[in-house]
Amino acid sequence: MKKDLNSLKWLALAVILTVFACRKSVSDTPVPPQQPPPPNPQDSTQPVKKADTTSTPAAPFPQQPLTGCAYDPNYGDSIIYPQPTDGQDYIVHPINVPGPGKFLSWPAGLVIDSVTGAIDVTKSETGERFAIGFVKAGTTDTCLSNLIIGGGSYMDSVYVLGDGQTAAYPYYDANPTLTTICGTGNGNGTGCAFDVTGSAAQMKVVVNHTTGVIDLDKTLNGPGGLLSSGAFGLVPLNGQTVTTTIYYRLNDPSNLATQKIQVQFMYYDSKSNINPGLLGSVVNKLDNILTGNLIDKSANPRPPLIIITRRN
Repeated sequence: MKKDLNSLKWLALAVILTVFACRKSVSDTPVPPQQPPPPNPQDSTQPVKKADTTSTPAAPFPQQPLTGCAYDPNYGDSIIYPQPTDGQDYIVHPINVPGPGKFLSWPAGLVIDSVTGAIDVTKSETGERFAIGFVKAGTTDTCLSNLIIGGGSYMDSVYVLGDGQTAAYPYYDANPTLTTICGTGNGNGTGCAFDVTGSAAQMKVVVNHTTGVIDLDKTLNGPGGLLSSGAFGLVPLNGQTVTTTIYYRLNDPSNLATQKIQVQFMYYDSKSNINPGLLGSVVNKLDNILTGNLIDKSANPRPPLIIITRRN
């Protein structure tokens, strides 16, 4: 009997040690650190080496497109304006019926139904020129027509504060000469409103609320000047970027519909520090804007990139 009691004691001890070992192994298992949430694509600041321009349209731009076809996409005008919709998207359909085929568009940013050609203007990028193509069923030819979605934008550019280039002006309806429908930086606006949600101001991007002109000096250095913190922080780094969304309303045929545009800012101490490839990309887009061409036929031209430097 004594032998049986000893056996039971040893068995109980073995069970206790096993449970303790299991608990210890679970508690000692390292817990992976919680990953931080991904940066908000709408409004973010982070040091990077170059702007993100990797988004591409679904199909390559046709090498030998046709124009003036009897069945080219026709939306009744060369420019379409967003409209207030009380929460519903504003959709525009082609006024002609080209028959079976496929609709395409360039560059990225136009939301178009590939079967019907209906354009969701509300979800599309505004203030930009697009090429719309139609490939008729049974053919391989792409018939092109141009269409502008009305709205405001900013030019891809390099600004040197030391040369007095302290303001970025908006332009409208993809027309680089149309810059004053909301007034100028020295006068009052004409019923337009910019940064209506305060999202740009929250990122310390200083936008004139009536003209849309961006004060680059205050955006970089802060409204208090020396030793105040701007959009890039107290000590900006070469290649650092800030991306923000500007919500705005225009007193034009859009009837004060709320629109938005993302704008990306990049900082360099001097213009000479900018990577030649990046500088070439900015200059190429600027040339396309000034000559009335598509900003880019292969990559996504949005957001526009504004590079701020202190000197040449």
